[in-house]
Amino acid sequence: MPELEFDVIVIGAGPTGENVADRAVKGGLTAAIVESRLVGGECSYWACIPSKVLLRSSAALEAARHVDGAKQAITRTLDAAAVLARRTRFTDSWKDDSQVEWLKNAKVPLVRGQGRLAGERQVEVRAHDGTVTRLTARQAVAICTGTSPLIPPIPGLAEASPWTNREATEADRVPSRLVVVGGGPVACELAQAFRSLGAQEVTVLNRGARLLERMEPFVSEKIAEKFDELGITVHTSANVTRVDRKGPGAPVQVWFDGASIEADEILIAAGRVPNTKDIGLETVGLKPADWLDVDDTCCVKSIAGGWLYAAGDVNHRVLLTHMGKYQARVCGDSIAARAKGQLTGEPQPWTRFAATADHSAVPQVLFTDPEAAAVGLTEAQARKAGLRVRAVEYDLSHITGAQIVADGYQGHAKIIVDEDRRVLVGATLVGPDIGELIHAFTVAIVGEVSIDRLWHAVPSFPTMSEIWLRLLESYGL
Repeated sequence: MPELEFDVIVIGAGPTGENVADRAVKGGLTAAIVESRLVGGECSYWACIPSKVLLRSSAALEAARHVDGAKQAITRTLDAAAVLARRTRFTDSWKDDSQVEWLKNAKVPLVRGQGRLAGERQVEVRAHDGTVTRLTARQAVAICTGTSPLIPPIPGLAEASPWTNREATEADRVPSRLVVVGGGPVACELAQAFRSLGAQEVTVLNRGARLLERMEPFVSEKIAEKFDELGITVHTSANVTRVDRKGPGAPVQVWFDGASIEADEILIAAGRVPNTKDIGLETVGLKPADWLDVDDTCCVKSIAGGWLYAAGDVNHRVLLTHMGKYQARVCGDSIAARAKGQLTGEPQPWTRFAATADHSAVPQVLFTDPEAAAVGLTEAQARKAGLRVRAVEYDLSHITGAQIVADGYQGHAKIIVDEDRRVLVGATLVGPDIGELIHAFTVAIVGEVSIDRLWHAVPSFPTMSEIWLRLLESYGL
């Protein structure tokens, strides 16, 4: 059995794993990365990137349709085949050559195969041909294996060959009738994407009382209104009880709350499960298939000696690619600093060795039309946390910059102010082209900039950033 030794071994070569290895190497350590599938992971090939590409063409077309002078020039409908071809270009046809080249340039050796822990600081990698390589980590092992779609235990569902985000973003055809089970970001984005690509009937079956329950209620209302306008049928508080498909290519029948619907495909977007079932957790006293509980350096809490780390979705802190990459930078830097004796004990919050933003400053953008974006706490979350807060809202249609973006612009913004510290702790926006606005709110929250100082951050006119001035004026400044 071949044996290799490195300072750091990373299991999983998605964006999180890549960044852990890269930061460890930049910190003066050696690192190897293990991957059984495509280097670049879920986001590059089956999630964030292809789903946003699928949505972008229709968003651009809709933007033109809302500007007088441009809309008159539109003479054709969306070209679905061209959209799918563009998606395929962005995924490099599901080949990872460029990502592998990036690892080479970063001086991170790639070990192809299924990686499993084999005891303390030990990883065994089984290649596709059955060859096993044993890797030893002098300093740390980082688990960055991410998550997979949750398939609910609904009778007949597994046998019906349901789509998940993987099959949906990889699809080379548009089903005429699509049922989407779920009501979160993945469900909403893919429902709208396939409707825009030409699906005649799109039905969303959401178990929750409203779409996007983790965001402010007005976001759910705006997205639901748009879905209704687009002809996407939404059933909330829907309980799917049975699914039936007679065979490959046959229609799928879905039963819910005493009713049923027939479709060509069923897409499941009902949550995620950690990819920890078969990575050897039992060899170090952990339970297979569990999430991994970590501290702010991403070190697994229950493992003595501080040698095992878990970054990204697998630790269940925040299931977003950009936050996984953020944790990865913290993780790689912490491993390197501890190896050099530069970090002992728990790091201070908001230092480069602590993923503090996970707790209070997580930004997210929903790429539907209209877009939705949020960072920090909702009003309900802030009040539940015991903060004395004040919510301030403003209609984005009153902003001159928004009116220039689109005739009849419709949007809304809300900030949450901690009245005791006079700082923002949350912000949510919905409307066309608002995704690029959220980072300014993120900076204000992370920096704990007082609203009195923010009053002096003058937004350029006429831009959509004027929303800052209007919100602060509405607050009373």
